[in-house]
Amino acid sequence: MSQLRELHSVIQVCEQLKEQISCEFVGLAMQNEGSPDVRWHYASGNLNDKYKRITVRFGKGIAGKIISSGSPMMLEEFPANIAGKVTDYPIMLAEKLVSTYAVPLFFNSVPKGVLLVGKREKYIFSEQEQEMVQDSASLLEQLLMGDIL
Repeated sequence: MSQLRELHSVIQVCEQLKEQISCEFVGLAMQNEGSPDVRWHYASGNLNDKYKRITVRFGKGIAGKIISSGSPMMLEEFPANIAGKVTDYPIMLAEKLVSTYAVPLFFNSVPKGVLLVGKREKYIFSEQEQEMVQDSASLLEQLLMGDIL
């Protein structure tokens, strides 16, 4: 699949997800090849382009925590009840997100990416919405397999 078609498909999956669960933000982060750093590659509903400049260390920020743990994470009312400092969550600050749900993307059984949905108000994502995010993540894994952004 050409990279342009692949990118178009990724955008389509993210836009569809944003619509399905009525969230304001969808972001896709990937771990850099040959490095522990994690970078945001794509965003929909973003307020600005700051996400493009955000790089977090493995285990830091939402993306780094999800990739290091390999498990989903929900924040309902940022910055209440967070582990660490507010500045450890640059995507939340850059996009003024209050609630998020994020899941890992696995490549060859290893977590290497993150799909994050967010709202700019207090919110708890339902089990059905969480399943939709997981389904979209599975679709993105197939689209990106063997060709990390």
